[in-house]
Amino acid sequence: MLIKAIQLILSLSILVVLHELGHFLAARMFKTRVEKFYLFFDFLFPIPTLLNFALFKKKIGDTEYGLGWFPLGGYVKIAGMMDESGDDEFLNSEPKPDEYRSKKNWQKLIIMLGGIIMNLLLGWVIYSQIMFWQGELTMPAESAKYGISCDSLGLYAGFRDGDVIVSHDGGQKFKSFNAIPKDLLLNDVKTVEVVRDGSPTTITLPEDFVKVAVASRARGFIDFRIPCVVGEFAEGSVIKGKLEKGDMIIGLNDSVVHYFQEAPKYLANLKGKDVKVTFLRGADTMTAQVTVPETGLLGFRAPHDAKDLKPFFDIEEKQYSFIGSFGAGARISVERLSDYLRQFKLIFNRDVQGYKQLGGVGTIASLFPAQWDWLAFWQLTAFISLMLAVANLLPIPMLDGGYVLLLLFEMITRIKLSERAIEYVNRVGFIIIIAMMVYANGMDIVRAFLGK
Repeated sequence: MLIKAIQLILSLSILVVLHELGHFLAARMFKTRVEKFYLFFDFLFPIPTLLNFALFKKKIGDTEYGLGWFPLGGYVKIAGMMDESGDDEFLNSEPKPDEYRSKKNWQKLIIMLGGIIMNLLLGWVIYSQIMFWQGELTMPAESAKYGISCDSLGLYAGFRDGDVIVSHDGGQKFKSFNAIPKDLLLNDVKTVEVVRDGSPTTITLPEDFVKVAVASRARGFIDFRIPCVVGEFAEGSVIKGKLEKGDMIIGLNDSVVHYFQEAPKYLANLKGKDVKVTFLRGADTMTAQVTVPETGLLGFRAPHDAKDLKPFFDIEEKQYSFIGSFGAGARISVERLSDYLRQFKLIFNRDVQGYKQLGGVGTIASLFPAQWDWLAFWQLTAFISLMLAVANLLPIPMLDGGYVLLLLFEMITRIKLSERAIEYVNRVGFIIIIAMMVYANGMDIVRAFLGK
């Protein structure tokens, strides 16, 4: 949990600083005074008058730069506009030339869109650099030649262990194996064609499959089966030192093990007992005697990196030049945005009732791996950056999208809203945002107590 928390704080810190930097740079471009630029809040958010202090602050020019004590979020205080600090003293004086309220509407629009633009650019740049340094490794759906392993949701959908997934809805191919769960949830898939025990079989998904899947908060309800190869050892592994990475377990006592997913089923009845592990190391058959711990696990995981999976599956690999990586990064950014928007729509779907599965900080933290993995960290940071861009564009007062909506209203209708009217609208929006935060984080707390 500590590793997840550290990753969450680091990721959000990067995102907040760059989001606020987008507003800051846009404001300074139009000679608008910025009074504060803070990472984290220097008050007990959302109460701006409570526990006002900073861990560090320094004033440079007109701007006070600081590090607040409340470790989530941050803000820039732009002169002449309402923000998280709740300061509305400027409304008692005439607008000054260097204040936000004195700028033209098109300039205000760019200032408010600055953070969103920065989030989009950040996601694009991170994905581009991942493509440049790591390349793109894809496992086609048809490469899962050992078939699939299902959890309870996969079984509910109609799949069975060992099914080889071929296509969907009468012959349409899945883009990759990893895309299958996402496509089943978001692309209105009705049927899936598989090979089961050597015979072609068509699976018709239950009508309420998406609702059940969303309610279960499932991330991957099917996985590809793989021979029981040692990928990496867990802390306290009972086979570490006896087996090596790359060894293939083929037997536990008298039980033959064909796939990694089978091992836990055999071990469940052997807790606290000695077991003979038979394994292959190259062309040699070897054995080791170990005692199965009460967890029922030997303490290793199967290969998960695409490069380690190459000996078992047909992996498609693409490498990109530095310039070419930006095109690939743009493509991936658009795909991730499209996926997120389709997921977002499920929140408002009356049948699916996705709003019941909303989560807050805890849900975001749970996305990070329990072990530090820089690739996973940057992939999640890029995705969260795109999520924040979409969330901030929502037309809710006090969010960037709320300001954008009011500005577009003024620009289209030529009706100038009073500063007091905007203040009242923002206060309503602030209440809405707080209610949403309380609901989302409250759901995390409820799930933690219920163990769901």
